[in-house]
Amino acid sequence: MRIKRTITVAGCHAEGEVGDVIIGGVLPPAGATMFEKMQTFAREHDSLRRLLISEPRGSVARHVNLVVPSTRADCVAGAIIMEPTEYPPMSGSNTMCIVTVLLETGMVPMQEPETRFRLDMPAGPVDIVARCEAGKCVSVTLQNVPAVALGLDLPLTLPDGRRITIDIAYGGMIYALLDVTRLGIDIRPETGRDLTQLGEAVRLAARAQYPDIAHPENPAIRGVSIVQLNTPFLGPGTLARNACIIAPGRADRSPTGTGLSARLAVLHARGLMKAGDVLTHESIIGSQFVGKIVAETHCGVQSAIIPAITGRAWMTGISQVFVDPTDPWPEGFRVSD
Repeated sequence: MRIKRTITVAGCHAEGEVGDVIIGGVLPPAGATMFEKMQTFAREHDSLRRLLISEPRGSVARHVNLVVPSTRADCVAGAIIMEPTEYPPMSGSNTMCIVTVLLETGMVPMQEPETRFRLDMPAGPVDIVARCEAGKCVSVTLQNVPAVALGLDLPLTLPDGRRITIDIAYGGMIYALLDVTRLGIDIRPETGRDLTQLGEAVRLAARAQYPDIAHPENPAIRGVSIVQLNTPFLGPGTLARNACIIAPGRADRSPTGTGLSARLAVLHARGLMKAGDVLTHESIIGSQFVGKIVAETHCGVQSAIIPAITGRAWMTGISQVFVDPTDPWPEGFRVSD
């Protein structure tokens, strides 16, 4: 076999959501900040994302993260997150996978019972507290970038003519959020197809009807890119189920860290949660993230919160991805089914 390229990947998932981590074979892109590096990678090296996420080497169920040197003196490393249709500025589940791989491969020295460090993410620096026991990263708590409600009780017309109400918030990605039980749908594996079809319809409608929605401080982060379908909020300290629908139409298997951050921002904006309050989100498969409002802050001129999200991740192996120069699909392919 002739090999054109070899990429080493550490397999990992966080509470069910795949977030594999590239640990060899790829050089870091140019850029003065991690956001600029992400933009450079998307513009000049997107073939790598397609190679690893598209069939036959990957699928829409796979996310891949590239670990790169930090652009900041206060961070041990940086990362670029690659998903099936975009490069999100931040992701809770992917960050948990990155932290677990960094620690369990020895790229970052592990200290027990806690290892603390900071990661340079495209959305901004993220503080990490990893609980470690017997050489294993047992859990990861990430103090996320500021989360902010961008619009409450916004009307939205779906392609089938139904009129619904959504909230829009930023938690590291821009979300449209709605209580799916109002539409008569439960969040469970058996309703996955209904949830994904609704989520994609909401995402496309929200992007079309609210094109000017953007991050208060970084206008390059704009437009709804993901949809959170949730159950009603029952008060601080309780549990709610959610299904975050990732383009092009798949339910996140984890409870989604940026989605929980966005929901905390919405609940804070409504006066239903305050600093110190906790909410647990449970995913479509029953896995859980715990979210806490650490502090109140501002994002631009808007009131915002600092959320902290706690969850777990597990390494699944280390593999090498090859590209044979005779392969007719060197960057893979996608089918709409």
